[in-house]
Amino acid sequence: MGVPKRKTSKMRLRTRKASHRWHAPLLNKCAQCGSTIASHTACPSCGYYKGRQVLSINA
Repeated sequence: MGVPKRKTSKMRLRTRKASHRWHAPLLNKCAQCGSTIASHTACPSCGYYKGRQVLSINA
């Protein structure tokens, strides 16, 4: 079984834990209607994804 040879320093420990912090989701504008949407998702207001309609939205 692996056992650490030396004590992990505070800086190394905190650097490793810092990568698990919370990040706000990145939001983009829809190319068709201009509403704010999350990346890699179909627009809920117009139904377009990557320039083509994938959802039928009833007005």
